[in-house]
Amino acid sequence: MSYTPTASPNAPKKDNLKIIIGVLIAALVITWGYIIINHNQTKDILTQKNTEYVNVSTARDSIKAELDKAADRLDSLTGNNVQLQGALAEKNSELLKMKSNINSILKKKNASDAELAQAKQMITDLNGKIDGYVEEINKLKGENQQLTTANQQLTTDKTQLTNEKGELQTNLSKTQAEKANIEDLASTLHASNINVAAMHVSGSGKESETSNAKRASLLIISCTLDENRVTASGKKSLYVCVYNPDGTASGTEGTFKQRDGSDKPYTNRVEVNYEQGKPMPVSFNWKPGDKFQSGNYKIEIYHNGFKIGEGTKNLKKGGFLGL
Repeated sequence: MSYTPTASPNAPKKDNLKIIIGVLIAALVITWGYIIINHNQTKDILTQKNTEYVNVSTARDSIKAELDKAADRLDSLTGNNVQLQGALAEKNSELLKMKSNINSILKKKNASDAELAQAKQMITDLNGKIDGYVEEINKLKGENQQLTTANQQLTTDKTQLTNEKGELQTNLSKTQAEKANIEDLASTLHASNINVAAMHVSGSGKESETSNAKRASLLIISCTLDENRVTASGKKSLYVCVYNPDGTASGTEGTFKQRDGSDKPYTNRVEVNYEQGKPMPVSFNWKPGDKFQSGNYKIEIYHNGFKIGEGTKNLKKGGFLGL
C-alpha cells in the first residue's frame, strides 16, 4: 500500500516571508549604495569646490601681493620726489585711480576668474605706467641736477664777481684816496724868500728897521707863495707860528690840524686870495703881547697841515743909550 504525503499549510507563508525579507535586504542594500555613492559624489563636489576656493584665494593673494608691491613702488616714488609731484601730478592721479580699480575687484568676495584675470592685467599695466613714471622722474632729476649745477656755477660766478667788485671798489677807493692825497699834497703851497724884519715905530709913526730887542715894536714877516698849477684859485689860510727865544710859543689864537692828525697852536692866521699858477707876495705884521726879548725868534708858516716855510730873526740886547 502506497503512502502519499500531505502538504503543510504553513509552507507558503514561510516562502512569502523569505521573499519579503529578500526584497527588504535588496532595498536596504540599494539604499545604502545610493547613500554611499551620493556621499562620495558630495564629497567630490566639496573637494572640488574647496580646491576651486583655494585656487581662487591663492590667485587673489598672488594678485594682492603684486598690487602691494606695485603700490609700494608708487608710494616710494611719490614720497621721495615731492619736488617733482607738481610736474607729474596728472600721471600720479592716473596711477592712483588704476590702483583703486584693482582694489575694488580684489575686495569682491565672489570675484570671477575673468575679473581676477582683469585685475592681474591691470596690475601689469600699472607696473608699466610706474616704469614710465620712474623714467620720467629720472629724466626730471637729471634736468634738475643740471639746473642745480648751473645755479651753483652762477652762485660761484656771482660770488667771484662780487668779490672782484669788492676788490675793485676797494682798489678804486684806495686809488681815489691816494689821488686825493697826491692832489692835496700837490695843491699845498710853498713859501720862499722868507724875510723877518724888526721895525721900530717912532711916536710920529715913522718906521725904521732895528736889531735891538728893546727898540723893536713889531716884526714884519714877508714871503713869496710860489707858482702852483694844481692849487685852485681862491681864499687860502696860512698859519704862522712864532716862537720866543726861550722856545715857547709867542701868543696863540687857536690850533690847526697837522697832517699826522695832531693839534698845533698857531700865533696868527693869514688869509690870502691866491691865483692859480702865479707867484704871490705875502706880508703881515706881528708883535707880541709884551716887549721883545733878545735872542732868536723862529717863525714857521703852515698850509694844508704842512710846514711850507721857516725863518728866524735875531734881536740883540740894547747897547749904550739903547741903540
